[in-house]
Amino acid sequence: MFNSPRRGFLAAVALAIPLVVAGSAAASATAEPMIKVSDGLTQPVFSYQDAIREHVRVQSSVDSDGDGKKDLVRVDIIRPKESNSGLKVPVIMHESPYHDAPGVGYENDHKKYDANGNVTKFPMYWDNYFVPRGYAFVSVDMIGTRLSDGCPTTYGATDVLGGKAVVDWLNGRATAYDDKGAPVKATWTTGRTGMIGHSYEGALGAGVAGTGVRGLETIVNIAGYTSGYETARNNGALTWYKGVQEELANRVDLDPDEKCAAVRQRLREGADDDTGNYNAYWDERNYRTGPISKARNVRASVFSVVGMQDRNVVGSQFSEWWAKLPRTVQRKAWVTQYGHLDPFWARREVWLNTLHQWFDHELMGVSNDIMRQPRVDVQLGPDRWITQADWPAPAARTTTLRPRQDGSLGRKPSTGTGSYLDTAQSEVAMAADPGITNPNRLAFLTPSLEKAMRLSGTPSVSLRLTLDKPTANLGVLLVDYGTDTRINYRERGATAAEGLKFIGGEDCVGQSTGDDDGCYLKAGDNTATSGFNVVTRGILDAQNHKSLSRSTPLKPGKPYQITWKLLPQDYEFKAGHRLGLVLTGSNDDFNLDEAGTGTGADAEPGTGAKVTIDLARTSISLPLVTGTPTE
Repeated sequence: MFNSPRRGFLAAVALAIPLVVAGSAAASATAEPMIKVSDGLTQPVFSYQDAIREHVRVQSSVDSDGDGKKDLVRVDIIRPKESNSGLKVPVIMHESPYHDAPGVGYENDHKKYDANGNVTKFPMYWDNYFVPRGYAFVSVDMIGTRLSDGCPTTYGATDVLGGKAVVDWLNGRATAYDDKGAPVKATWTTGRTGMIGHSYEGALGAGVAGTGVRGLETIVNIAGYTSGYETARNNGALTWYKGVQEELANRVDLDPDEKCAAVRQRLREGADDDTGNYNAYWDERNYRTGPISKARNVRASVFSVVGMQDRNVVGSQFSEWWAKLPRTVQRKAWVTQYGHLDPFWARREVWLNTLHQWFDHELMGVSNDIMRQPRVDVQLGPDRWITQADWPAPAARTTTLRPRQDGSLGRKPSTGTGSYLDTAQSEVAMAADPGITNPNRLAFLTPSLEKAMRLSGTPSVSLRLTLDKPTANLGVLLVDYGTDTRINYRERGATAAEGLKFIGGEDCVGQSTGDDDGCYLKAGDNTATSGFNVVTRGILDAQNHKSLSRSTPLKPGKPYQITWKLLPQDYEFKAGHRLGLVLTGSNDDFNLDEAGTGTGADAEPGTGAKVTIDLARTSISLPLVTGTPTE
């Protein structure tokens, strides 16, 4: 079990929450249900139908729309009715900008309200499943969205501080009001709060945790951002279309445009799409080392989920933040081969059981074995999962491979040069037919692997290059060559996306009412058999090779040594397959349009520069668990 000073605190809190062990005398002596635990899990003894539904508006510390008044944050609550008569319950909190548009989850759930303005249907399953087990569920409209005041700022400080205010209110440090303006206190809660959410919602959890707010005991960050810069950039190269910061704020806010016009102008100007450089705007949206939220300030335990083939929230959003968390932070992770995915749709039964144990342990103080289980679950392929003690795999060791004049990739360096043009291409076009000469790329392959090996961690590449123009977009692909059936993360459509496909039928999770049945479509792995697979990639605007904050054009004809990180990965190369290194220019797949797909219309067009590579001083370094390629 991970050693943490919070462990003793959890034991003390367990005494403050009335827990009843199944079969004990206390269970039959009480007139009203108490929180019941059996086999290390809370049991559904409370009525979802009879639960208390209410709403408040919490006063935040910010005025995001500049109207001279502090923004009020709308909070919708459902809790066991017994919490009105002395039972203190912990809180699962979901803060989202999506309650108006487009909706929450893959089925785009929306809230429904009764005549009193209380929610009768909450998005997703968290309320249906956890309220009967003795939790309150709190649904928060992010500042500037749905029924909250203010303007959204696309991961900015006010987005984060609105959520922090709700945690403060749950712990008696902020003020909330009812519809008549009367103050309301959260007398029904222990104050112990866990945040959960996907994508932007997961980012809000990471951001609030990074403020160090007390009472936030855990976060479940599912494919959530930790760096606003990496939502729209990668090493100086644009990976979202220009104007995306302003557009995202506009998309989730259905109020009249003029209300937040000035805020959106600041988003547009601050993002500096013309250069792709890092600046104060992006620093505010940095939850790793930024001025508002820092990984080192996190007190809450962390359960992270990352899809290593996610184009929206790339793997470094997880890995860089994970590495900066304090050692005392209890943590768990699922590392998958999916895209931008919530595992509720992928591995539902295992996910629900794991999440249940996690919240019980962290919020209820229930003694179970969740922290004695391996810290990380890793998906290696369709229906193939392993566990390991940490991430990256502790046994990973760095192996350096070098490209050769004959097109091979091995341990020994080679003399000679190669060249290609910086033109925009799809990854499939770049990686296909590696033995065929292509003026827009260089491809190098190892011999067939004698035994399987696993990449676990963050590769890096070092190129010795010369340009004939002041800049180029530099692209690198690491490719698995070998026919296999793999997760098909590329397909997007009505019935399949991000590596999953709907398989028919529904699962109903927890208790239900006429308005909220808690039922969701079933999904399974979407697979495809292919001759190769792009494992990971890296891009860089050459002008940013010295600094992300400053563009420095290169001198044509002058050699430069440029080193940078690829995106992290945890992937198995099977025996008989070959590793491929592809050097290229602009990556169409890495530039997303409004639909979240790569498109030539929005992508970096490529500079047309000729990139000449000195093979003797070019290499890729790979963190491998076992084995090395045969020379």
